[in-house]
Amino acid sequence: MTSSAAGAPALELKGIVKEYEQNRVLKGVSLSFQSPAEAMEAGIGMVHQEFMLLPGFRVAENIKLNREPTLPNPASRVLGKKLESLDVARMRADARRALDAVGLGIDEWIRVAGLPVGHMQFIEIAREVDKERLKLLIFDEPTAVLTESDAEKLLDIMRGLASKGHAILFITHRLDEVLAVANRITVLRDGEVVGTPDPKTTTVARIAELMVGRPAAIAAQRRFFAPTTEPALGIEHLREDMPGERVEDISLAVRRGEILGIGGLAGHGKLGIANGIMGLYPAWGRVVFGEKLFPLNEPREALERGLAFVSEDRRGVGLLPEESVELNIALSALEAQGRFLHPSPIPALQVLNHGAMHRHALEMIRALDIRTTGPSQQVRRLSGGNQQKVCVARAMTLRPKLLFVSEPTRGIDVGAKERVLEILTALNREQEVTLVVTSSELAELRAICDRVAIVYRGKVEAILPPDAPDAAFGLAMAGESARAA
Repeated sequence: MTSSAAGAPALELKGIVKEYEQNRVLKGVSLSFQSPAEAMEAGIGMVHQEFMLLPGFRVAENIKLNREPTLPNPASRVLGKKLESLDVARMRADARRALDAVGLGIDEWIRVAGLPVGHMQFIEIAREVDKERLKLLIFDEPTAVLTESDAEKLLDIMRGLASKGHAILFITHRLDEVLAVANRITVLRDGEVVGTPDPKTTTVARIAELMVGRPAAIAAQRRFFAPTTEPALGIEHLREDMPGERVEDISLAVRRGEILGIGGLAGHGKLGIANGIMGLYPAWGRVVFGEKLFPLNEPREALERGLAFVSEDRRGVGLLPEESVELNIALSALEAQGRFLHPSPIPALQVLNHGAMHRHALEMIRALDIRTTGPSQQVRRLSGGNQQKVCVARAMTLRPKLLFVSEPTRGIDVGAKERVLEILTALNREQEVTLVVTSSELAELRAICDRVAIVYRGKVEAILPPDAPDAAFGLAMAGESARAA
């Protein structure tokens, strides 16, 4: 069974939220859960859209969490099983087997913190695959952070699990994937079922129309002016040490007023460029911004100079989930530029101007169509698409000259994707903000960008116009761009 819209039903089934009337039956048995633990005990697993990993733990520890193998010892023989020793060898062996099952070749004993989001997604899946009692596995936007090749690998994993008798509930906004694997489709809009189209006869366009209530077009608006040839950002021999996305030697010139796309396969360094320049990971090289040498490894300096960043990890880096919409929108400008403070001759005595922050949040909510109950609502209670709009609003509040955006449409629905891309192109067109957009969605880069740089093994393999042949992009991603010449 496949649903094309994310939301409460999967969480309700898992016992995470309970404010719903329901009738749940699994393999002929009526079920009622009071907690996620009860759902897991019954054989239900879930790969969440927002990662449920412990960053400070090792990969194997995350996979075996709460199911750790143990060995008896003298103390446990007297005082009970709770004092048994951890069987590290078996834990590592089990984790290695689960990682191999999902095709992830990383060391099972490294820490999760700092790994690429694509790796984290496969670790989440490996954790569920490792469970012996698994009967039903819920995937909530599992391919949102994956490249096309990794997404296809995941679909093969789903097919394999289904062939072994596991039920799969696949919640996604990537509609071509729905048609590729689903036996049945259920489309939700605003929490209600609006259609159950036959996967053998329906189309992506029809499913998208059911989801948003109107015909949907993913392509964003193109610009009405040409960018200059004047350089906005010059990057020379950049190296960066983001785990799993290491940059080896990047040289790249970003033109003022353009939208430059950065694409490539997962693990080849495309995400590392923005993270390195913005100071989130150690970086070396020469960067010139605004005709002045730009200091690396200085996040505050980057913001003060007029750069901003919308991270691919919106919950881990881009947002404070427990805080309000208005604070999330204002925070970077407050910290880096001293905005939203009452003036005072003594800087240490400046206090927060709640009224100004509230009014600005209302402006951003209206401008970006952020669906929220108001500026005081906690960000964690918003949908993924609206959380992404808050991230964009936070960056816009800085009034940047150049904006890095990584994976702008990850895990959001068709309508929200369309709106986010429109917001970005409008920011470029109307405010002349130079954009550097990194994405695993090559079609989206080709829809909105002036040029697309393809990164392979930590270096720029090719820079292509958006209307270049598909084969040219494919060869560049494989490190074979010379063959296209």
